Amino acid sequence: MTYSVEAWDPSYGTSSATEEDEARPGSRAEVVADLELPEHEWRAIAPRAGVSHPPAVLFVDGVRRVDSRIWIDHEGGATLGLCASYASGVVLCRHGDQGKSAVIAGSDVRRGLFTTAVGAQDIPAPAQHYRAHITDTQPSTPLPVLLSSMLQQRLAELEITTAVAARERLEPGDDRDLLVIDGPLRGRQHLPRTIGYIKTHHSDYLPPELNQLVARLEPGQRTPVFRMGTNWERHSWYLRLPYREGAPWAGIVRVECSADLTAADAIELAYLSQAVLVRYASSEIKDPRAPQNLYPIAGLEKELRRRLGNPQLLHRALRTGRGR
Repeated sequence: MTYSVEAWDPSYGTSSATEEDEARPGSRAEVVADLELPEHEWRAIAPRAGVSHPPAVLFVDGVRRVDSRIWIDHEGGATLGLCASYASGVVLCRHGDQGKSAVIAGSDVRRGLFTTAVGAQDIPAPAQHYRAHITDTQPSTPLPVLLSSMLQQRLAELEITTAVAARERLEPGDDRDLLVIDGPLRGRQHLPRTIGYIKTHHSDYLPPELNQLVARLEPGQRTPVFRMGTNWERHSWYLRLPYREGAPWAGIVRVECSADLTAADAIELAYLSQAVLVRYASSEIKDPRAPQNLYPIAGLEKELRRRLGNPQLLHRALRTGRGR
């Protein structure tokens, strides 16, 4: 396989002006709002007394970086490929009679070549090869978006592997832990005792008359649990973290859990999220994304980016390799 590397900085897009991760139109969510309370009785729900912090909470996050865009040569011309590094890790927070602690309980770094070029091969690189991942073209999806989605899928799979491995190292038979995944739960719904943690809001899922409640939440309060589906289903609720006065949705996060759970089990997880997540809310003195960027996730993200390696060295290695 022979290839050429774009000198163009991958963080600025390609020289042909194609855009990576361009926005896709979202589908309208179907909402069932009367799981916990009838719609006409919707109100802010305060934390439940007596809900204790689990002895172990695992925070899972992943990071990705495009190191280079390459053009793979073949008989029909040249095909775009992304050389990317990605990593997943888990922070284990202990909370019990023996005190509190937080440690990185596992991490994994991968490098991949993502392309539609049939016959693409692994590319040698310092410490780890860029493993070739080949997918079929999709006429309805721009190629950079397709390759970026492929990269995101591999990252999500790595997050599952890392999370399961960290859980297996806990006390055998102890199911009192909670797994918090930074981001939507999609593709990870089968993991037990797991919630997805969404920090940013690009869509209004609730009808306007119910959505008004979100801005009125006090710190620690949440909305009732509702069920929603776009192209996949889940239980969800909005929660307000401790925050300084500001915009109406300041400190608001959306939490979700598997649609396979009963409504009663989803409600129990919602109360548990109130007892757990507010403890880890960050301060704007230390983090510009406060309070949504929880301390364990912020620290893990910083360490994972360090473990991705030096992007300049990797880019240089790709340019000097030129293929084989």
